[in-house]
Amino acid sequence: MLETRFRAAAMLPLLLATVQTAAAQTRVTTPEEQFGHPIGADYVLPDYTAFLDYWQKLAAESDRMVLDTIGTTAEGRPQLMAIITAPGNHRNLERYRDIARRLALAEGVSDEEARRLAQEGRAVVWLDGGLHATEVLGAQQLMETVYQLLSRNDDETRRILDDVIILAVHANPDGMELVSDWYMREPDPEERTTGGLPRLYQKYVGHDNNRDFYASVQPETENMNRVMYTKWFPQIVYNHHQTGPAGTVMFAPPFRDPFNHNYDPLIPVSIDMVGAAMHDRFIREDKPGVTMRSGASYSTWWNGGLRTTPYFHNMIGLLTETIGNPTPIEIPFIPRRQIPHGDLPAPIQPQTWHFRQSIDYSVTANYAVLDIASRRRDTFLYNIYKMGRNSIERGSTDTWTQYPRHVVRAAEQLAAAADGADDENGSDPMNERGTREQFEQLLRDPSLRDARGYILPADQPDFLTAAKFIDALLETGVQVHRATAGFTVNGKPYPAGSFVVKTAQAFGPHVIDMFEPQDHPDDIPYPGGPPTPPYDNAGWTLAYQMGVQFDRILDGFDGPFEKIEGLRAPRPAGGIAGSGNAGLFLSALTNDAFRAVNRLLAAGHEVYRLDTAQRVGSVTWPAGTFYVRQRGSARADAERIARETGLVFTATGSRPGGEHTRLRPIRVALWDRYGGSMPSGWTRWILEQYEFPFEVVYPQTLDAGDLDEKYDALILVTGAVPPVRAQTRGPGRGGDDADVPEEFGHMTGSITAERTVPQLRQFLEEGGSIITIGSSVSLAQHLGLPVSDALVHTVDGEERSLPRSRYYVPGSILEVRVDNSLPVAYGLPENVDVMFDNSPVMRIEAGANGVRPIAWFDSPSPLRSGWAWGESALEGGVAMAEADVGDGRLFLFGPEVLFRAQPHGTFRFVFNGLYATAGENSRIR
Repeated sequence: MLETRFRAAAMLPLLLATVQTAAAQTRVTTPEEQFGHPIGADYVLPDYTAFLDYWQKLAAESDRMVLDTIGTTAEGRPQLMAIITAPGNHRNLERYRDIARRLALAEGVSDEEARRLAQEGRAVVWLDGGLHATEVLGAQQLMETVYQLLSRNDDETRRILDDVIILAVHANPDGMELVSDWYMREPDPEERTTGGLPRLYQKYVGHDNNRDFYASVQPETENMNRVMYTKWFPQIVYNHHQTGPAGTVMFAPPFRDPFNHNYDPLIPVSIDMVGAAMHDRFIREDKPGVTMRSGASYSTWWNGGLRTTPYFHNMIGLLTETIGNPTPIEIPFIPRRQIPHGDLPAPIQPQTWHFRQSIDYSVTANYAVLDIASRRRDTFLYNIYKMGRNSIERGSTDTWTQYPRHVVRAAEQLAAAADGADDENGSDPMNERGTREQFEQLLRDPSLRDARGYILPADQPDFLTAAKFIDALLETGVQVHRATAGFTVNGKPYPAGSFVVKTAQAFGPHVIDMFEPQDHPDDIPYPGGPPTPPYDNAGWTLAYQMGVQFDRILDGFDGPFEKIEGLRAPRPAGGIAGSGNAGLFLSALTNDAFRAVNRLLAAGHEVYRLDTAQRVGSVTWPAGTFYVRQRGSARADAERIARETGLVFTATGSRPGGEHTRLRPIRVALWDRYGGSMPSGWTRWILEQYEFPFEVVYPQTLDAGDLDEKYDALILVTGAVPPVRAQTRGPGRGGDDADVPEEFGHMTGSITAERTVPQLRQFLEEGGSIITIGSSVSLAQHLGLPVSDALVHTVDGEERSLPRSRYYVPGSILEVRVDNSLPVAYGLPENVDVMFDNSPVMRIEAGANGVRPIAWFDSPSPLRSGWAWGESALEGGVAMAEADVGDGRLFLFGPEVLFRAQPHGTFRFVFNGLYATAGENSRIR
């Protein structure tokens, strides 16, 4: 971890610091003195440069604060964390951090020692701001809170500083710089707005920077995860957001159901406890308008957010959503928000609202959290230990997680056994009353036990992607072991280098959540009603998404294992196997092969793709395998690439017979729009990681035509192509062209049927490839191809989309059948897990020529992880297809095959599609 510390230039002698009174606290610079106005003043918004300057000055002035740089951002800025506590605590900071670590990991700590450490330690509380940069309140309230903690000398503040170590973290420096400068660019204050940004406020992913905390791929996420899960282990993580529900000021915990069945039950009750303290303080301070639970959509089901991933690490995750903007706003009159009830005890009247009021509410919320952390310091410290011990014990014994599907099945079997008979104490309408013996029979099936651990064999085809999966676990503090020699478990041999992840560890809930399927309960408000959408995804099992092969071990096991130290899994030693100087074979079963091929093509080497299987010696190389002709520096370059990536090339003295596809460097165009598309940003990140050359293009470039002169392939992610029946859209985010600064004018516009589709048709007919993902598969209908919606029913003689009450699949993992004889599916297994988010499902009309299914649903129950209401409607539907259009090819990927850079198991569909027109048939000479 990068770390720089800014200390006061001259500190008082230690003895004087020990005896000085709180009243003698060095005076710190006020925000008014620094900025010329209070934090939260109307029509002003300091940027990150100003933020950094102020925090450096405060750290130099106050002995309550140490300033750390926890890493750098995607754009290269330092990401700051202020550590704030009493001066005496600073002198023992490493001791308190070690206590927090030992209690959080709970290994080798007895209950007696844990209670003693909890008494000695200090509560660690994370306060952040600025994650979603257009939610400008977050970073501003963080500045104000830090100032107040450094300048106030009241009894409560001194007690908090004595008992608590506060980690004040800026979550998105790049975004603050962009948004603040955008707001302040207007000379007329009343014309200032945070709307209409030309690009995403995190370099690649924008708002999705709060969707990355278990995959941990963006630099800001990595920085924060290291602090939370490998260094400081806070007991409370408070994540500030904006905006609150209409007609209120703020949403604050507790959250609505469902909560996830994998984490400790102390988590939801602790959230309720801290939430109650927050609401209590708001009412005491005459700050009405704070709602909870049903007042908003937030639940605690999902893993992956800054405040939700902590749940799976035994940490109390908090989120608030607060209104406010430097441009004054109005709280609207919403009649139902004027009735006090359990989830809105103190309504607020409609009124003009100023930004400073939101700052004050945020400071109140922060102080409420810090106050209860102080008062119950030893409880929070002991509880994180207790949850860690619980997890270790669960991973060491036979345990069962009560998944909703198991409980529903048990209830159905009890009802069937009762055969409608009345209970002796009266009618039991659900017929769900059973005996202890039935409980053991129905919910204690030995085969349904929780796993004791997971083994990822080193000889799986794409072990390098398995190593990336392990990286994600290590980044989130999970303990992983690696086999130093071959071993056997349950009669199955495993090679040296295999990864082992045991559940008997404090962060076991996160381990289980990454390997096991999520089972979201049916959330339907009334019989026959539409399902209530989950807050984010319903299912996300990362091992499934990444296509990792692993064995689930139900009994205790051991072997020649060593713990992996650091945050990166060891890779196998790459190199060149075999002998011969004709060429090099490279398997297409691993994603990193495409990175190697792109490097070789960029260096000018001859690379081919086998169109038919080739037997060379005792090895049969399947269709899709890469072949590098050994000429010039090809072997030396391949050897260097192998060392850097862990790939293995196989040398041969025999050339493959017949004609094969010779690849050439491809010219890729990636669609984006004014304001930025998150799916496009994620795709940009993926293309960079695998070293595909590409150019970001906007609708005006597509409308201009002559695309075949500049590009070989075009990627249209979800949201690029409008539905067939949609009206022509305007210029995109940013409003009218007149509102967009001239330098960004080329980014405006939208894909339209009138202007853009004819150019896309011409591009295809002249030999280009277009990859469409998610909603953009509607391009097939714009082109008049015989492809239609499979999820329809007939009403009054007309086909209509299935209503949500009959069919609903929010973000979940489903299984599809794949025709892997097609070049676009080379290297993929016959059954593949895909990320599906109410994605398009296609029907290929009978007699269609030139349209072929790539993947389809061959089961009435394809759900693997998450929630699928009415999933039988998917059977027979086509998930992915390809179509010949002139000399080119259109790929239609309904599922989100690149979703948030997580489903590595489906990346190859896109990678293969990009190579579809990047070659020509020739004989290898």
